[in-house]
Amino acid sequence: MNHRTLRFVLAAVGVLAVALTLWFTTGRQPAPASEFVLIDGSRQRMADLRGQVTLVNFWATSCAPCVAEMPDLANTYNRFKSQGFELMAVAMAYDPPAYVVNFAQSRQLPFKVAIDNTGEIAKAWGDVQLTPTTYVVDKQGTIVKTYVGAPDFDELHGLIERLLAQQTV
Repeated sequence: MNHRTLRFVLAAVGVLAVALTLWFTTGRQPAPASEFVLIDGSRQRMADLRGQVTLVNFWATSCAPCVAEMPDLANTYNRFKSQGFELMAVAMAYDPPAYVVNFAQSRQLPFKVAIDNTGEIAKAWGDVQLTPTTYVVDKQGTIVKTYVGAPDFDELHGLIERLLAQQTV
């Protein structure tokens, strides 16, 4: 085996090792112990959502893909809410609160909408910068999937169904 081939093989093995590490570790950490301030002024803690499958979606009114996915998120929420599913839409710190409230009310969003006016929630969830970013949290409070950009909703629905079917430990 010549040096060029050996370097290629070693590089491929290194890439594979990194990919496997990410595959086994990505999305398997506990959800941050966040407290959300909802647009109605009430508060919701992640700890209160244990026992439910929860989707946490970071978005902004100025984000075209975020706005475009809202009807799909509403449909997802309505489809699974009676089965132990919760959805928390977290508006980014740079989004003016009045815009968020107007958006949620004018579109009659059926799920909980929070405002992260300090940026602390986005920071706790991996320093979210890109929107939409969506986390799927299982009944035990573990992040099992992260989507950056709009999710494939058929895939997401399948994942939610599998997680809802699991017993709470």
